Amino acid sequence: MVPENGPQPPRLLDQVRRAIRTRHYSRRTEKAYAGWVRRYVLFHGKRHPADMGAEEVTRFLTWLATDANVTASTQNQALAALLFLYREVLGVELPWLDDLVRANRPAHLPVVLARTEVRAVLDDLRGTPRLMAYLLYGAGLRLLECANLRVKDLDFEAHRIVVRDGKGGRDRVTILPALIESELRRQLERVRRLHDDDLSRGAGWVELPGALGRKYPNAGREWPWQWVFPATRTYRDRVTGQRRRHHLHETVLQRAVREAVRTAGIAKPATCHTFRHSFATHLLEDGYDIRTIQALLGHRDVRTTMIYTHVLNRGPGGVRSPVDRLAGPLVQLPEADPGRSHPKLCYTPAPRRISPRREP
Repeated sequence: MVPENGPQPPRLLDQVRRAIRTRHYSRRTEKAYAGWVRRYVLFHGKRHPADMGAEEVTRFLTWLATDANVTASTQNQALAALLFLYREVLGVELPWLDDLVRANRPAHLPVVLARTEVRAVLDDLRGTPRLMAYLLYGAGLRLLECANLRVKDLDFEAHRIVVRDGKGGRDRVTILPALIESELRRQLERVRRLHDDDLSRGAGWVELPGALGRKYPNAGREWPWQWVFPATRTYRDRVTGQRRRHHLHETVLQRAVREAVRTAGIAKPATCHTFRHSFATHLLEDGYDIRTIQALLGHRDVRTTMIYTHVLNRGPGGVRSPVDRLAGPLVQLPEADPGRSHPKLCYTPAPRRISPRREP
C-alpha cells in the first residue's frame, strides 16, 4: 500500500500518454486516444478500466454506432484506442468482441475537381496559402504533409519532394512541380531572413522529431530543419524553455481554400484533400500507370489507388448514354393542361431519308 505522504501512482490518462510517446505515435493520435479513454470511463460511471472488460467495451462501441450515430471510421478509432489501453497499458488481452454492432461504412467516391475548377480555386488564393495549395495539387500532398515540410525536404536539383513520416509513419518521394520552383525559392529566401532575425533575438528553434533533439542538441536552430511555411509568431516550449517557431497552422489553409471554393461558385464539397484526389485522377487521365501514382501518393495497397479510376474515359466513365445517339433535338411543346406547371419535353425525330425507287 502506498503511504499517504509517498509518491502517488500515475493517473490512467498519464499512463496512456506515456505509452503512446514511448512508441513515437503522433500528437494527434495521443490526443485522440486519450479522449476516447476518457469518454469510455465516463460512459461507465467513472469505473476503472481494469475492473471492466470485453462486455463493457462492446456496450460502449455499440452505443457509439446505435445512439451516437458515429461513422465507421470513428468507431474504429475508438476501438483502436481501447485495444491500446488494455493491451499496452493494462496488459490485458481482450477476447474477440462478438456482439459488437458495427457502424455502417458507405462506399463514397472521392470529390474530384475538373482542371478548370482547380484553376479557378488556385487563382482566387493569395500569398502562402496559394503556394501551399499548388503543392497539394501539384505533388499530391496531404494537408499536414505540406505544413510539415522542412527546408531539407525540397530537392530542387532532382525536382522532388521527400515526404517524411507521412500517414502510417512511412516516407516517400513525390514530384516537385516545375511551375512553382521559382516561387518556392523566393519563399525560402523569406524564411531565411526570418530565421536569421530569430537567431539574433535568441530564438530560431524548431521542434525536432523523435529523440533527435537529444542526439543533436543544436540541430533545432540549423537551417535545414526549419519549416518551409513557418508560423507568424513564436512560442516558448514549456519543457526546454526554447523560443520556437511552429509551422503555419493547417486551419489557415483550410479557411482560405473554403473561401476560394465559395468565391469560385463551385457546388462540390471541395476541401484541401480534394486537391490530392484531383492530382491522382488527372494523372490517370494523362495516361500514367496506376503503380506510379500509388508510389507518389504513398498508398500501401494499390486497391486504394484504384478508386480514382472512376472518372477515366473507360469503364463507367466511358459509357455513352443512348439518348446522346438520338438524331433529333430536344424541344419544348406548349402545355395543354393548365394545372401542370412544367412544359413537356418531347423528342422530335429527324426526317427520314427515303431513297428513290428504282425502275425495273
